Formats: sequence, structure tokens, C-alpha cells
Amino acid sequence: MIDVGERRRADARQNRERILEAARVAFAASPNASLNSIAKAAGVGPGTLYRHFPTREALVLAVYRKEIAALVDLAPALIAAQPPPEAFRAWCDRLADYGRMKHGLAEVLHAAITDRDHEETYWPMVGALDQLLKACAAAGAFRADVDAEDVLLVFGFLWRIKPGPGSKAQARRLIDLLIDGLRAG
Repeated sequence: MIDVGERRRADARQNRERILEAARVAFAASPNASLNSIAKAAGVGPGTLYRHFPTREALVLAVYRKEIAALVDLAPALIAAQPPPEAFRAWCDRLADYGRMKHGLAEVLHAAITDRDHEETYWPMVGALDQLLKACAAAGAFRADVDAEDVLLVFGFLWRIKPGPGSKAQARRLIDLLIDGLRAG
């Protein structure tokens, strides 16, 4: 027999995940998406959303942390599944998608993020990028003297690309320029 408290916790986790996914999609479409529209898209009431995320900033920060965790987890999975240069490119494309969403949320995110949040997300991102860069260098595709933290800093251009027509193409061109600079030989 399933414990009622256990079932409630499972339901709460599912609601939280649905809210985060609905928020990710909504914020990618418009940084001004209302919390009520996010709750509706998640199939929960506003009260449920506010129980999990009492403020807009809390929701934005939770989406940010989830996106960073997904990017960190994606790096080794891509390296295992495809040649390192293709893995790097796929990771960059995913980072660019995240950058388009982050563009509109930058002010809210900047105001909400704490030093602890920064530490808990920044270094894992550097580590994921380092894995990708080292795999590419070992494959002879990229220079071996590249510092992951430097490359992550350069990737800051992705947060500056305004969403809209042509933004994906612009991100792709800029990533191509970065990759050309990383190539070995």
C-alpha cells in the first residue's frame, strides 16, 4: 500500500516539474509571461504555483538552475554519443537556446541570483565545458591550450542576442566564429 504522504510528495514533485517546464517554455516565448498563464499551462492552480515559487524571482531562479543542470548533464552524454566536435556543436546550440530565453530574463535573474547560486551553477558549467574542450583537443579538433572559463566568458555573446527572426542564425554564425578560433592547427 502506498503511503498517502509519499503520494502527496510525488504529486508535489510532479507539479513542480510541470511548473518549471511550463515556465521555461513561457519565458522562452516572452519574458513577460504571467505567472497565472504559467500555472494554467502547467495544469495547476495559481496557489500551487505560489506554494512552490512564492515570487517571480524564485521561479526564474529555479528555471535558471534547472537549465544549467541540464546543460551540465548534457555534456558527458553528448561526448558518449557522438564525435567530440559534433558534441561540442550540439552543446553550443543548446546553450544558444538557453541564451535566447535568458536574454529577456537577465534583469530579474541578475537581481535574484545570490553568490551561492552563482557558485553552484558557474563551476559545474565550467566543468562541463572543460570536458567538451578536452574531448575535442584529444580528438585533434581543437587547440589544447584553451581554458574553459575563458570560453564560457566568450559565450556571453549568446545572452546579448535578441530573440526573434534571425536570432538562431546569428547565434550559429557567432558560434562558428568561436569554433574557428578553437580549431587545432
